[in-house]
Amino acid sequence: MTEILRLWRARLQFTSHFGFLGKEGLEPWPTVRTMIVRLLLAFNFFPSIQGTENKILVKQSPMLVVNNNEVNLSCKYTYNLFSKEFRASLYKGADSAVEVCVVNGNFSHPHQFHSTTGFNCDGKLGNETVTFYLKNLYVNQTDIYFCKIEVMYPPPYLDNEKSNGTIIHVKEQHFCPAHPSPKSSTLFWVLVVVGAVLAFYSMLVTVALFSCWMKSKKNRLLQSDYMNMTPRRPGPTRKHYQPYAPARDFAAYRS
Repeated sequence: MTEILRLWRARLQFTSHFGFLGKEGLEPWPTVRTMIVRLLLAFNFFPSIQGTENKILVKQSPMLVVNNNEVNLSCKYTYNLFSKEFRASLYKGADSAVEVCVVNGNFSHPHQFHSTTGFNCDGKLGNETVTFYLKNLYVNQTDIYFCKIEVMYPPPYLDNEKSNGTIIHVKEQHFCPAHPSPKSSTLFWVLVVVGAVLAFYSMLVTVALFSCWMKSKKNRLLQSDYMNMTPRRPGPTRKHYQPYAPARDFAAYRS
């Protein structure tokens, strides 16, 4: 009996020494559960905080209306991209199947915006904004567009959560005759007046030359008439004998 009590007391001292008992030494399991909970929190809580810090959030305008075939789409992101290699791109379609415009680089050496799908695009990099300039848009390019920001270097690789996107509505452009500006209208009328003056002057010169030509022609005709008015003898200059006139008998006059 004494041996049994001694073993029980040694067991209680062992569990109390390693912290498996409560304050009164009667409940060993609450401390174990507490340690397990703390371990679970240590393994699950910190990664969640790290994932939240590494997320890139992008904000876009819900809708843009295009009237002149050009639009500027700004993508605001909540992440410090300074001194990082990043890639900013714009995608078209609900499934982001078409890459509209893209730029690679960093803030110290940014590369040129370009498109591999036939879009006329340009852009500008800001402190917390990437702006895409789209030109020569067509009506059939009306769709939803998504911005994407990626951190390429240093590791780890990061990208943004897919935003709500921006609906770009390209309206059909109706070409109306443009009203001439006052400057062009003034130039037009100046040219008209100058042309009219030149035409009038040309007409006067033509009339004067024609009048001089008519007068010279009339003088030549008068001079030719004076030269042909020479005196002429009236009547025939030669006697024309009738072929059947009777011949005179000169012998009768002699006798």
